[in-house]
Amino acid sequence: MRTDKLLVIARREYLSRVRTKAFWFGTVILPLFMLAVTIVPSLLIAKMRGTLQVAMVDDVGGLGAALVDRLAKAPVKPSEDVKTPTSEEHPEASNIQVELVPRQGDEAEQRSELDRRVLAKEIDAWVWVSPAGLAKPDPTAEYHGSSVSNFITQEQLGRALSAVVSERNLSQAGYDAKKVAELTRDVDLETTRVTAEGGRAEGGLAGFFFAYVLFFMLYVTIMIYGQQVMNGVLEEKTSRIVEVIVSTVSPFELMMGKLLGICAVALTQIGVWFATATALTAPGAAAMIPMLAKGSVLPQISAAIFLNFVGFFIVGFFMYSTFYAAIGSAFNDIKEAQQAASSASFMFIMPVLLMFPVINDPDGMVATVASLVPPFTPLLMLLRVAVKTPPTWQIALGYLLAISFAVFMVWVASKIYRIGILMYGKKPTLKELLRWVRYA
Repeated sequence: MRTDKLLVIARREYLSRVRTKAFWFGTVILPLFMLAVTIVPSLLIAKMRGTLQVAMVDDVGGLGAALVDRLAKAPVKPSEDVKTPTSEEHPEASNIQVELVPRQGDEAEQRSELDRRVLAKEIDAWVWVSPAGLAKPDPTAEYHGSSVSNFITQEQLGRALSAVVSERNLSQAGYDAKKVAELTRDVDLETTRVTAEGGRAEGGLAGFFFAYVLFFMLYVTIMIYGQQVMNGVLEEKTSRIVEVIVSTVSPFELMMGKLLGICAVALTQIGVWFATATALTAPGAAAMIPMLAKGSVLPQISAAIFLNFVGFFIVGFFMYSTFYAAIGSAFNDIKEAQQAASSASFMFIMPVLLMFPVINDPDGMVATVASLVPPFTPLLMLLRVAVKTPPTWQIALGYLLAISFAVFMVWVASKIYRIGILMYGKKPTLKELLRWVRYA
């Protein structure tokens, strides 16, 4: 194998892709999407803060005033030392304004008048609380509005109404509602991740999403660039350019140069994504730190996780892209190649199916065995490293098995590539592909 020619091919593949508008469009669109994900929810929340005008008919008595009082309370910042009842820590839906309407006259006429006010846009909705509704096994209150798709606001209003009804029922039964709320508060688990550097508080949900994002970033990138390898091989084959190229370089040098160049393109794009993600999320992360519980920290991308991400990406890229290169060289049409590639889709689907069991129990038998199966190792071993670093010998064994399998895939793909890149006509059968591997 002539290294100089291989590097020339790799350089050509790299520059021909990074200089295209499509590459930079794809590189920029993901950070823009991330920016939209961080900004749009804030804008939506701000929009949701618009006041909802609700008229309430309290046919029970005493509930309306309590509801108005509850919704009028300003949020109370929970103390680090003194815990107050949950209902006081998080008062519901201060953006809802309730107008108390006394129960009077004929019920049907009063309901019609409330409907008229909704249609005239004097109010957004009206609520009717009756003894019959609260006496049901599952207590209900009627909600009528010009729109009933605002389920978030309805949930907030329902939660506040449920709280005042519960307080009323407890008071009528002779209990101190505030004392009961204090004695029946939920117990939260303060999660602490134990590491070699010492324990550090970390939210379980945050850790889950951290591992989830790393997993799918690796998964999607390998899939996208594997497809690019197949498409590139097919393009050269169908245009007959490859017949000229192989007169100066060997098929193996051509395939490896293509793989190295496209792998460098993928690493470039990942580097841009990481740098952009850091720049975009740093201000938000800094703003979140004061709101974290005492001693808590945000999930971090340590040097070990980053190095393993790069390492498993390179191994996984060669493992899967050689498969795509072999498929691209063996077939003449993109549809035929995609059908053949889909037949081995279990290599890509199984890690996704095993993702949640691995996150939930990273040291379990399923996670350990599956992460040491070479086709699944790049994705699942990285997932285990992100959730809870496995023993060093398992990581080393995973690399050894994955690299060995990648070398085997390169060997098999080179055999198919050597013959298939110059073969035209009908698509080969599995028996013919095995013959190429055996005799090439």
